[in-house]
Amino acid sequence: MITPFEVIIAVLPVYLLILAGGVLRKLKVILPEHDAGVMRVVLAVMLPCYILDTILGSEVLRKGGAIASAVAIGFSGILIGMFVAMCVGRFMRLEKGSGMRTFMISAGSQNFGYTAVPVAEALWGSGALALLFVHNLGVEAAIWSVGVMCMSGGKKMQWRRLLNGPMIAVMAGLLLVACGLDDRVNGPFRTAISWIGVGAFPLAILITGCAMMDMLGEEKPSWRLMTAACVVRLGIAPLAILCAAKWLPISTELKQVLVVQAAMPAAMMPILIARVYGGRPAVAVQIVISTTVVSFLTLPWIISWGVKWLDLSPALP
Repeated sequence: MITPFEVIIAVLPVYLLILAGGVLRKLKVILPEHDAGVMRVVLAVMLPCYILDTILGSEVLRKGGAIASAVAIGFSGILIGMFVAMCVGRFMRLEKGSGMRTFMISAGSQNFGYTAVPVAEALWGSGALALLFVHNLGVEAAIWSVGVMCMSGGKKMQWRRLLNGPMIAVMAGLLLVACGLDDRVNGPFRTAISWIGVGAFPLAILITGCAMMDMLGEEKPSWRLMTAACVVRLGIAPLAILCAAKWLPISTELKQVLVVQAAMPAAMMPILIARVYGGRPAVAVQIVISTTVVSFLTLPWIISWGVKWLDLSPALP
């Protein structure tokens, strides 16, 4: 079985890239004005190419049941995470105006992209990775509908936010697979797609490290808040996700996806949502930074224990 040390070696490049991004920002090699242009290229061009290259030819995505269950679990998992965070927030006596909504969404939403994808690829290979992208359809739908409604206190759902490059790439890839046309995307065109997409996540993670360096010192840290976030995101949520993977009638690939999701720190997207929809971005920042730092210690143990408990066979030697 896989050991925590093997997991650390597999995921260490992700954390090293985050650290490198912070150092490069501190040294003013990568300036804040560079971020928008780089991320625009990543989101609009590189990441869609990477997603297409992963999805095309994926055998697990030829099963309609696997697709439906991945989307449903992605959507419901965020709702359950936010409910758990809400309960913990109330226990902390957080209220509207004091960070309750931001805590609920930030602590309740796991990282499903820039950190999760390299880890899933290192552990399981392309099968689980393709299903992770489909799972993320449900995650984004939950965040931009229920998450935005909770943050803004209104009833407006931001479905148009789902019309972005990565989600369009997932839908296009699924359509090609369903029609049996994915095997025809080959030759130099497929090679070009692969070349464009291969650098998407290293660049995105590097810029994430830059952004985290910018976030430091935005507000006086609350150790109580950060501890509660770690309890939710790296304690209660992993147990709930792994229980779902253990007892729900789902495919092996989806179980592999859930093992990775169980170990993830908080997502960065709630920071943007808090800024746009009247939340407290500084609360979200503290949750992201604290859970990311602590996850370096917890992630190997959650994954290795999850692999053993679910009797999975990782791709790692």
